[in-house]
Formats: sequence, structure tokens, C-alpha cells
Amino acid sequence: MPKNSAETLFPCPFSKGYGIPAQQAWWLLKIFLTYRLTLASLFMVLIYGRVEFPDFSAHYNTLYTYSSQSYLIITLVSGVCILWRLTSYTIQAQLLIFTDIIILTLLMHACGGIKSGIGILLAVSIASGGLLIGGRCAMLFAALAALSVLSEQVVTEQYRNVDNGAYTYAGMLGAAFFTIALLAHVLAKRSEEALLLAKEQKQTIIRLEDLNQHIIRQLQSGIIITDQHQTIHIANESALRLTNLTATPNNLNSVSSQLAFAFQAWLSNPAHAFMQLETAGQNTLHTHFEVLPTQYEVFYMITIEDAILYNQRLQQSKLASLGRLTASIAHEIRNPLGAISHAGQLLSEMPNLSSQDQRLTEIIKNHCERVNYIIQDILQLSRRTDSRREKILLDIWLDDYLHDFTRTHSIAAETFVFSAAEQPLPAIIDPGQLKQIMDNLCQNALRYGKPELGVIKVRALMLQNSPCIEIIDNGGGINPEHLKHLFEPFFTTSSTGTGLGLYISKELAELNQAKLSYYLTPENHSCFRLCLMDAERNLIAL
Repeated sequence: MPKNSAETLFPCPFSKGYGIPAQQAWWLLKIFLTYRLTLASLFMVLIYGRVEFPDFSAHYNTLYTYSSQSYLIITLVSGVCILWRLTSYTIQAQLLIFTDIIILTLLMHACGGIKSGIGILLAVSIASGGLLIGGRCAMLFAALAALSVLSEQVVTEQYRNVDNGAYTYAGMLGAAFFTIALLAHVLAKRSEEALLLAKEQKQTIIRLEDLNQHIIRQLQSGIIITDQHQTIHIANESALRLTNLTATPNNLNSVSSQLAFAFQAWLSNPAHAFMQLETAGQNTLHTHFEVLPTQYEVFYMITIEDAILYNQRLQQSKLASLGRLTASIAHEIRNPLGAISHAGQLLSEMPNLSSQDQRLTEIIKNHCERVNYIIQDILQLSRRTDSRREKILLDIWLDDYLHDFTRTHSIAAETFVFSAAEQPLPAIIDPGQLKQIMDNLCQNALRYGKPELGVIKVRALMLQNSPCIEIIDNGGGINPEHLKHLFEPFFTTSSTGTGLGLYISKELAELNQAKLSYYLTPENHSCFRLCLMDAERNLIAL
């Protein structure tokens, strides 16, 4: 028979919903079995040990012997059933209590009646019944024990000369049985309630601990919990990823000797709680030290944050202020610009204009349009909302985007050639902002990438655990002197460009915790690479 689970309850057949958890119930039953085995052994010692107790064994030696032997045999058989769970808990517990009442009454009768003192042992059985089963069963056991004691007294009176005071003693003993049963029932019920409450609190603590561990593991910021001896107790996945580790190290020195030295210096001077950490992958990490005092011990929390995420937060604050400023400036410029453009248009419509004057009006018109494009880009920058990132499948999204882009701009479909990755690439990004980035990059490829020399390649691939997009055109590359200014605002080498396309694209990428970069392929072709966040490793940003 399989063991019962810890959540199983054993109610008495005569009770209403009362029960005790299985693990505690079987444990209490084994304790009571041990008590019975000890008591049965003592009865047998009195028989075979030839111990002389005149008042104890003066009557009915044969009944005493058979009762003691039966008591021991039933206890041993019950022990086998309990240890191997051959019978159900309820049946076994009731059998032990009922046999206790019957055999102890027989032993009491064999030893001279109620005055022998054996009847008081029934009180232990009644109390055990209240603890093991409880409910109305405890009262039933008490009633059976009281009736047994009174019945034994009646039988004893028929065959022996007894004192009339024995009935009073029997009645008091019966009342004590009911009192003990009631107290045992109340005690068992309170014990069960306390146990269930403790179990619920334990489960709540376990759930909270699991939630805390899950949140800590999913944080974008690395978290390391250490003590003053630099022994690491907790290190989440982000901390391992940022420090290029595969397993939780034992101490800070295993993470970085620079970090261990900075931590020790901070303990000596808590004013310096920040530092920059350079990793082997040439990444810059921002670290912060903080004290975590507990009741018994003081721990320390080291927060590790990627410089990209740190810069993103600064960038959001900067762009919020820049957006308000540029919107105001663009509005103030647009009004006089409209007047200049309107005046130039009226001037071009005047009769008898010389060709030279006509050329000047065209210059006014062209530059007004260029300034207007710049203002539109600035307003686009200032009106940009926070990114609303969601999970996308990059291959499917790019295929749909290129189809819509070529159709919208009336471009031949074969102008762009898309190469999908071998496996699906789930990414996290705002689809609308990704479209803005791709529009800028694809339009630049059409404008400067010499599409007449060949197709423009768009590739989706996985690089260093990040889904990436590469746009490769046929341009001869960017002048090395211009590379350091490539993503700066208003930097352009074209007389018709505004110099804001790549700047806006890079800003949008950083808002989505992506990285936009440029490199030259081995074939000396220009390639813009956009690396996004992997949706399968999405972390909680705090």
C-alpha cells in the first residue's frame, strides 16, 4: 500500500471534518505504539520475572497471563501493520484504542478490581484517542472506558466482597475519562490549527522566496550579495553574463581583482560607492556598493550595470529636455521660413525676371525646402514617445517590411535580397521604431550605396547571443576621417542631406537597448549592423 501524502487528512468516521495531517498522524501513532509495547513488556516481566506483588497478582492469575500475552501479541502485530502501512491509519488507531480498553479492563479485573490502580492506565488510552483521532471518537472512547470500568465493578461485586466506595471511585474515574477526552480533543484541534497555520506560512515564505529569486535572476542589472570577507552568497544571471562568467564564483576576486580591491576600499571609505569596471570583453560596467544589514549578519549588495543601459537612461533624460528645446526652436524657425518661402515664390512669378534672378529664386526655394526637412526631422525627434517593446520574429518581420518598403517607394523587388537565419530569431523592440531605423538605413543604401552596381543585401543572423540585422550596399565605404562623426547630429557629406537620419536611428536603437554600428566588409562594402535584445533572454529593467 503506498504511503499517504503529507496533505492527507484522517477524520474520525463519527466526526465532522476534523482530521490531522498524515505525516504527524503516523508519527503520533508510532509513539503510542512504543508506549503500548513498553507497557506490554512490563506486564510480561511481572509474569516471568517472578516479581512478588501480593496486592497486584492475588486473583485470576490465568486471566492476567492470557490478557498480558494477548496485549503483547496484538501490539507486535499492530507494529508490523503500522511500519509497513498494511492497514489504513483510522482502522489501526481505532483498533489500538479499543483493544486497550478491553484488555486493560481485563487486567484490572484480574488484579483485584478498580482498587488495583490499573484502571488509571485507561486515561492514557483515552488521551491518545483524542490526539490520534479526535472529534466524537474521543467521547466514544471515554464512554466505552467508563462503561467498562463500571461493568467490571458490577462483575467484581457479584463474585467478591467489595467496598461500596469503589463505585464512587469508578464514577470519578469515568468522569476523568470524559474530561481527559475533551481536553485531548481541544489540544489536538489547536495543535492541528497551529500546524496548518505554520504550513501555510511556510508555503507563503517559500513562494515569496521563489518569487524573489526569480525577480533577482531576471533583473537586467547584475546583483552580487557578499559579506565582509568577500564571500559571494548570491549572484544572478545578469551578473554572470556581464562579467563573462559561466558559474557563480566563490569570492569577489574570482570575478575581478579590480572589483575586489574597490570593494575593500569602499569598506574603508564608504563615500566612494561607485566605480567603473572594465571586463575582458572591453565592456564598461558601472558598479555600486550598498550595505544590507540583517538581524544576525551584515551583507553587502554590489549592483553591476552595463554602460549601454546606464547611458540609455541618461539619453532618455537628455532627449526629453532636447525635445522640448528643439520643438520650440523649430516652431520659431518655421514661421519666418514660411514667409521667406512664400516671398520667394511670389518673386519667381513676377514677369520680366532675368535668368540670373530666376536662378536666385530657385536657390531660395531649394534651401527653404532643405531647412523645412531639417525642421521635420527635429520635430520627429522631439515628438518621439517612449519605446513600446514587444516580441517579434525577426525573419518574418524583415520579409514583410522589405515587401512593403519596395512597394511603397516603387522600387523593384529584386533591389533588396533578404537572407534569413537558419533558426528563428525572436527579438524585443518597438516595431514602429524599428521601422523608422530600417527606413533611414534602406534609404541611405539607395541614395549612397550605388544600387546600380548590384543588389542591396539584408541579412538576419545571430551574433554573440543577439539577433542582428545587417544592411550591406555597394558603396566604397566611408572616409576614415568621417567615421568618428558618423552618428553625430547634422553631420552629412551630402549637399541635400540633413545629417539627422543616422543620429535618430542610433538614438532609437539605444532607446530599445539595441546597438547600431558601422563596419567595412572584406569586400570593401559598407555595412550597417543593428543588434537587438534576444526575446528568449528578456530581463526585467529597473
